[in-house]
Formats: sequence, C-alpha cells, structure tokens
Amino acid sequence: MNTNSVRNAQAPLRKKYISDPEAAKIVDTAKTFFAAKDDPFHSSVEPMPGCGVVLPVGVHRALGGLHDAPTPGDILCAALSACQDSTIRMIANILGVELESLEVSVEADIDVRGTMMVDKQVPVGFQAMHCNVRLQVKQETDPQLVERLKAAAEHSCVVLQTLRSPPPIEIQFTT
Repeated sequence: MNTNSVRNAQAPLRKKYISDPEAAKIVDTAKTFFAAKDDPFHSSVEPMPGCGVVLPVGVHRALGGLHDAPTPGDILCAALSACQDSTIRMIANILGVELESLEVSVEADIDVRGTMMVDKQVPVGFQAMHCNVRLQVKQETDPQLVERLKAAAEHSCVVLQTLRSPPPIEIQFTT
C-alpha cells in the first residue's frame, strides 16, 4: 500500500491554497437533458458536463412513475454513499490504515404526501437519512487510529456536511 499517494497529491494543493485561498474555491456542476415531450416520468442527467457519463432518471412508483431508473432520491443517496466511501479511502491512505473491505449504504426516508400536496402538515423532502458504513481494517491496526479515521471521515465528507448544514439555494427560471 502506498501510504503517501494522497498526501503527495495534496501537498502542492495545500501550499497553493494557503498562498492563494481563492484557488480553493471550485464549482461542481450537473445538468439534465430534455427527454421526450410526452414522457413526464423520464429524463437524463450528466453529473459532470463533458465527462461522457449520462444517467437515466426516473420517477418513483410512489409518485406514479415506473421506477425503472434511478430517482433523484436514489441519486442523492448515491452521492452521499460515494462521498463517504472516497473520503474514508483517502483518509485511510493518509493515516496508513490498510482497508480490508469497505461498503457504504445509504437509505433515505420520505413521506410522499408532502410532495404530492395530499397533507400540508407533511414536509416536502426526506425526513431522515441513514448511512451505514461497513469498514474492515487490517487486524493489527491500532483501534485509536481507526477512531481517528472514522472521526476525520465524518468531518471531511462534503456531501454529508452539506446535508447537515445546507447552503442557501437559489432557483432562477428563464423562459
């Protein structure tokens, strides 16, 4: 295991961000594509324009859709799962913790009566999210190091922290 790969990749970036804090400000993007005019249940999203990956998007059966493609909620769960996974892997690499296995699963609970305007007392959005991390490290790893890994991974997971403290979101419609 090369314990220096993440540290080596980040070292020049850390120096740059100290000397030029504005360089640390980046923008992630995604955009959807207009699907068939007569299909309100399907679209596509490109999570990073220009990357060549386009995900089909469907509507959950609880909202009348076919649920034959990932829903926006599934994609949100995937974003949290992927972010927590990559954060754990990078921090384990920095700390020199050898991972034997790692699986991150996410579930989100919602009462769709809110979004369908059936009951105005029910909030629109997920009411709870559950992130289950199954982490196995090399047997002789110091337990205190594993605790440092867990704490640092929770602290540094961008999607997790964004969901916990959401930023203001502005919607601009152009017609």
